[in-house]
Amino acid sequence: MADATPDPSTPPGRRRRAAARAITGGRSAWSWVGDRRAQLAVVAGVVLVVLGLAGFVAVFDAVQERDDLAALDRPVLEGLRAARSEPVSAFLAAVSAVTGPVVLPVVVVVSAVVWGVLGRSWWQAALLAGAMVLSTLVSVTLKAVIARPRPPVDAMLVPGAETTYSFPSGHTIGTATFLLVVAYLLWVPRPTAAWLLGGLALVAGGVVLVALSRLYLGYHFVTDVVASMALAVAVLGVVVAVDRRRAARAVTVATQG
Repeated sequence: MADATPDPSTPPGRRRRAAARAITGGRSAWSWVGDRRAQLAVVAGVVLVVLGLAGFVAVFDAVQERDDLAALDRPVLEGLRAARSEPVSAFLAAVSAVTGPVVLPVVVVVSAVVWGVLGRSWWQAALLAGAMVLSTLVSVTLKAVIARPRPPVDAMLVPGAETTYSFPSGHTIGTATFLLVVAYLLWVPRPTAAWLLGGLALVAGGVVLVALSRLYLGYHFVTDVVASMALAVAVLGVVVAVDRRRAARAVTVATQG
């Protein structure tokens, strides 16, 4: 049997590649793509990305053409404005503040650190933080490029409180991304129908509440918040694809070792 001890004169890069081949039984580190379950898991993530982007494009087209869903923008804005009451306004203003650009990032950082320290899973903590960074970059970039004005100042609960562009809603995409990714990361160790349905119900309730707060307070149109929900689904798809690819590759390396 040939001596497996590497030649000291072999370049470091070649030695590392030889070690990787030895760990995987001579197969490529990309051999996970031959696992059908891994393929389906990654494809599921890609499907979420495609569906999310398709939903966003459809809403954006409606905004451009001022038809379909965009036809609800003004009626909903005016209807909620007329239905305002002091207790509801105070509650939804608090919801909006907690999910805004000041408080939500703190919640994300604390959640990621706690997840990493107590859960001993820095990979999942990094996924959550990375997803939030991605959603923020997407939101800020699209706002600047599309440059859609906010609803009229007199429609806002606090006139002039929001001065940035309107489309998409930063509060909604941030909250939706956070809740979707957290729900996914909690579901992965317990992939049951009960966990899935319960998680989806909680996510839907939280996202709708935040979206409603932005509409009720007069800071966004319906199309702004719906577009953000679609983008959050796309970000979740990226997380699922990256996470499942890594998990499948880890299993392949372990079983070939």
